[in-house]
Amino acid sequence: MRKAVTAGAAPDDDGRLADAVRLREAGERQEARRRLPALAAEFPGDARIAYQTAWAHDVLGLEAQAVPFYERAVSLPGLPEQDRRGALLGLGSTYRVLGRRADAVRTLRQGVEEFPDDGGLRAFLALALHDAGEHREATALLLRLLAATSADPGVRAHRRAIEFYAADLDATV
Repeated sequence: MRKAVTAGAAPDDDGRLADAVRLREAGERQEARRRLPALAAEFPGDARIAYQTAWAHDVLGLEAQAVPFYERAVSLPGLPEQDRRGALLGLGSTYRVLGRRADAVRTLRQGVEEFPDDGGLRAFLALALHDAGEHREATALLLRLLAATSADPGVRAHRRAIEFYAADLDATV
């Protein structure tokens, strides 16, 4: 008899994805990394498994091995919104670490377009833009992020001016 598929589980994965995620979250990262590639091979069309497999590699500093799983995760349908945010940020950040500047900027721009209110995506896009030599755009992006999110009283008091200068970094008025 076939086990019932629980909500969020891959068909017939028998809870193996949830077990591997629990292992990773409990600090058993090597064991999670050992289990997830086999599950990803068994369910190549499951974006959630691909994302978790990428994450398991990424947290161990195995960025190059994480990339194909991140790429699969973002290209497949069915990834929950929060996981898609994480996959775009993880892929973009991983590209950046690997020196793939154009890929990092492209991926993080896609993330910011899909999730414009995500400050983490915007911050990592600014890092990637800096690496790509786009210092003005990176600075403007960070100034806008600072103005929009800071609770610092000095920043709050000068928010309008910061936003003005973010739009025109050369302005002196």
